[in-house]
Amino acid sequence: MDRDTINAELIDLIREVMPNIDEDVNLNASITEQYGVNSVSIIRLIVAAESKFNVTFTDYELALSSYETFGDFAAVIAQKLEA
Repeated sequence: MDRDTINAELIDLIREVMPNIDEDVNLNASITEQYGVNSVSIIRLIVAAESKFNVTFTDYELALSSYETFGDFAAVIAQKLEA
């Protein structure tokens, strides 16, 4: 799966899991400052991403501090899909 497809599918997933984000999703914006993502919402997104992309996140990767932007999150998914 190429990076553009991952990004597009991730944006759809973000809108599904975080319905309060009603604006265009900028993958380079700070997820905490721009979108108000907290530790609970990132876990919900991770669980949904594991199912959608058929990947598994480690315990270390569950921390909100691991992701400054949704682009960082997409990069982790891309890396997992390449492995």
